[in-house]
Amino acid sequence: MLESKDRSAVAKSITEEPRKDRAFAGFKRIEVDNGQIIGGSEAVMAQGMIMKEEVYNLPTKSRARRPYPYDAEEPIYEAEEQVRRGYDMGYGDDADELFYPAPPPEPDYTPPTYYHRPPEQNTEEYDPIYENPFLVASSAPLSTFSIDVDTASYSNVRRFLDRGQLPPADAVRVEEMVNYFDYNYPKPTRGEPFSVTMRGSVCPWNTRHLLVQVGLKGNVPSQRKIPPSNLVFLIDVSGSMKRSNKLPLLKQSLKLMVDQLRPDQQVAIVTYSGSARLVLDSTPGTYKHRIHAAIDNLQAGGSTAGEAGLNLAYRIARDNYIRNGNNRVILATDGDFNVGMKNDYELVQLIESKRREGVFLSILGFGSGNYKDAKMEKIADNGNGNYYYIDSLEEGRKILVSELGSTLFTIAKDVKIQVEFNPQHVHAYRLIGYENRVMNNRDFNNDRVDAGEIGAGHTVTALYEVVPAYGVEPVPYAEQGVDRLKYQKPRMFVNQELMTVKLRYKPVKSNHSRLIRQTFKRGDVTDYMDPEAAFASAVAEFGLLLRNSRFKGHASYDQVLERASRTRGSDLEGLRAEFIRLVEQAKRLDHRTHYPRYPYPEPYTGYQPYPAEESPPLQFK
Repeated sequence: MLESKDRSAVAKSITEEPRKDRAFAGFKRIEVDNGQIIGGSEAVMAQGMIMKEEVYNLPTKSRARRPYPYDAEEPIYEAEEQVRRGYDMGYGDDADELFYPAPPPEPDYTPPTYYHRPPEQNTEEYDPIYENPFLVASSAPLSTFSIDVDTASYSNVRRFLDRGQLPPADAVRVEEMVNYFDYNYPKPTRGEPFSVTMRGSVCPWNTRHLLVQVGLKGNVPSQRKIPPSNLVFLIDVSGSMKRSNKLPLLKQSLKLMVDQLRPDQQVAIVTYSGSARLVLDSTPGTYKHRIHAAIDNLQAGGSTAGEAGLNLAYRIARDNYIRNGNNRVILATDGDFNVGMKNDYELVQLIESKRREGVFLSILGFGSGNYKDAKMEKIADNGNGNYYYIDSLEEGRKILVSELGSTLFTIAKDVKIQVEFNPQHVHAYRLIGYENRVMNNRDFNNDRVDAGEIGAGHTVTALYEVVPAYGVEPVPYAEQGVDRLKYQKPRMFVNQELMTVKLRYKPVKSNHSRLIRQTFKRGDVTDYMDPEAAFASAVAEFGLLLRNSRFKGHASYDQVLERASRTRGSDLEGLRAEFIRLVEQAKRLDHRTHYPRYPYPEPYTGYQPYPAEESPPLQFK
């Protein structure tokens, strides 16, 4: 062991600034304690190096350093690597001198080639999506959810693919992708606000299952029945809106809509950046030049006082409120609120309080990089409104010109769907999408619970993947607060109904709901797939692939392309042709290996999953 005086001398010599060409280069402090050497640095702090043998001498001669190119990284020698990792260091034959292994051969060095590319910040926000599981019909026969007419996810996915990127999984909401398209549902009859259409056939990505489609088609009122409108545009003109795909695109899109305004539609414009400001007071649609001039003068700059802007916009809407009219705030933003509310909860509370005043809300999302999808979806869901994402002038024309009626005019509010499955014929089922719209079964009959709205001419589509029952015995089922079930009785009787769909909605001028009921029988399931249902299934399958869903079965891009190309139809607006182009782009970008996946519900008796190519055809009729 070292004597105390020798130990202090050694410690003194070691704590001096170490030379950078030694094995201990980079260490700030090396101490000797109880005959051991302990080293520490910014990188390895207290972890350091421990010498288990007694030390009597340390080398004083430095080892010459071999020259390296000026910008090449210095190689890490074995001794240094051991010190960094805290390993024991060995010795040579001479116990008075530490052993330094020879350095490795000098690496071949090729100067790197640099390309200038400005750094991109990505602070986009998406809420996590936890996909709906399969539920066993005998124990959970009811499926309840609120409708969703938003289509923002589809155009946002298109933005990613057009930039040569696959979208994040949580940016893909399958129901919004499906609802982007019209599926030629029949028009409502008998004065109902919407029609209900049901179709069923073999599921394309798992031919042992069925795919059942539930579709709604909103009524389109005549021009004389369209109520007058009080519209307030709340426009984000903060510094984050300077890019060409934000405020400039927003201004072009709004001008297209202004050109379609009628005399009984009045428009006000409120902007917010560091503060909120009324740019244009409520102006009738006949004065289009005034509205155009106000839009032209919009400039981006400053912070984002979202709370002040919302309060002012709702106040202007309330001051110009039209009884029995369409009163709506249209918020156009990238969602980056940084002044006012501290969190999304406070924002939702504010929107809910304004909703009770009879003013509806629509959201137009713009931009990329700092896009706050999660925030804007919450605002729309809680503000009796809808949510769109505009990534191009063509999309702006679609939303604000071609679909202006469905964007602005609500024909039914608080629309809920409840499906009851017959366990005699359905073993299990899964609702595709609508993860953030699922409701408690008891809330279906509760008129105080808010739900989604449907606009004039809107279509809403829900898809269920259904596992047919093969000799699985149903059990009685009851839940307090819900309607009496048709198929869950102590003594089951033979019934050819596969499922019953119930819809509740409130007329715009009423707070009391109405009920629509429709059944779907085994005989309604077809051996072939209707062309419109086939295209809807192609869009859903595309969403499952983009999400790399664990429920995708044998889904493939080739299947999607074949089915979409075959059912493209007349496609006057070119939307289905564009969908095919996006699928081809995703196929080129997606280098993941898509293995078949079959997560089935448990317990599961009397049924074994087979690969799609080995599955016998369904015989349901």
